[in-house]
Amino acid sequence: MKCIIIDDEEMARAIIEQFVNNHPELSLETQFPNAIQAIKYLNQNEVDLIFLDIHMPDFTGFDLIETLKDPPKIILTTSDRNFALQAFEYDFIVDYLVKPINQERFNKAVTKAANFLIAFSSTSHTKDKKEDHEKEMYVNIDRRLVKIEFSTINLIEAKGDYILIKTTGKNYTVHSTLKKIEDKLPKDTFLKVHRSYIINVNKIVDIEDNSVLIEKEVIPVSRSNRPELMKRLNLL
Repeated sequence: MKCIIIDDEEMARAIIEQFVNNHPELSLETQFPNAIQAIKYLNQNEVDLIFLDIHMPDFTGFDLIETLKDPPKIILTTSDRNFALQAFEYDFIVDYLVKPINQERFNKAVTKAANFLIAFSSTSHTKDKKEDHEKEMYVNIDRRLVKIEFSTINLIEAKGDYILIKTTGKNYTVHSTLKKIEDKLPKDTFLKVHRSYIINVNKIVDIEDNSVLIEKEVIPVSRSNRPELMKRLNLL
């Protein structure tokens, strides 16, 4: 974890630096005697963890916290116990070390920060997977699961107990209902315009009266669905 130290006391910075050097997971990027210098650095550089003193002249640790738009994890280092409750109002403050600090207590705080970063990384990865999943779906074609990306779908037509999925390069006949597939499609891109048709709004070429043109196919638009379609369009 890349870290920095912010403390106006030289001795305090030296002690934290020694603790950092003794910890295998930490890499000290730099240190600052005041918050103003640190802000300039943080505006141009990313770190994982800040060891931050609260009481500093002119610009306190909490003043610095309020200026950071996307703060990294922070471990407060202070001689004052009175700000603990205030400190933990911030999600990114992971621990509160009261001076004098020893290596064992320091290591516990670092472990807590590392666990927070691991949890955040896992959540981000899950979110990325979910977003990828929301860009596509799988359909059963002749006992095979075929992936269809939503962006390639032009329209979907109901045909009795089957639906016809028409994409840019190929058409797929699937045993399903229009309602079932409608629930799986992104609501901001697809719209049911008729009891037998769902269209990709982004694929519309032309609109005339109660129909839309998608590629070379004219799709009817029912009177009840037309107002919603008009809402979706970026009209000049």
